[in-house]
Amino acid sequence: MAAASRPEQRRHGSGARPEIWSYGHRNIQSAALDPRGRLWTVEHSPRGGDELNRPEAGKNYGWPVITYGLDYSGEPIGQGSTAREGLEQPIYYWDPVIAPAGMTFYTGDKFAGWEGNILIGGLVSEGVVRLIMDGDRVAAEERIPLGARIRDVKVGPDGAIYAVTDEKDGRILRLLPGRG
Repeated sequence: MAAASRPEQRRHGSGARPEIWSYGHRNIQSAALDPRGRLWTVEHSPRGGDELNRPEAGKNYGWPVITYGLDYSGEPIGQGSTAREGLEQPIYYWDPVIAPAGMTFYTGDKFAGWEGNILIGGLVSEGVVRLIMDGDRVAAEERIPLGARIRDVKVGPDGAIYAVTDEKDGRILRLLPGRG
């Protein structure tokens, strides 16, 4: 097959190399597949602008041209704007940041009504961030405070949520309904 006929190349109108699937990401902290097998990512930004994205082939997610955050110095990044034609918007963003870490989709049976919700470990927010989804849109956000920087979060085969703390003597916390 000739290189010019590869679909990946046709999708990149910007001149990006064809082996690059998507681009314009700042600092991906985690990636997870939803129950339909689609890729989702969370990205850490400096001051404001942590993002939830659902990357698609050939698309540019804007970094460093557009962002909802500022540089650590407080100065604007890139164009200092949040949108530009041809650049993708995040599904959701945080300002102030949560400092996202590990991420998973809830697939257990212990938490009624949570099927398909996104769970994200929060370093700065010191807990688990639950995103209640309505299709590909975040309908609501819930913060589950745990009093520790959470590095990763997973759903166990028992349906419980397990959170790993980011401490010198790290712990694994088991979360069950009605408990913190």
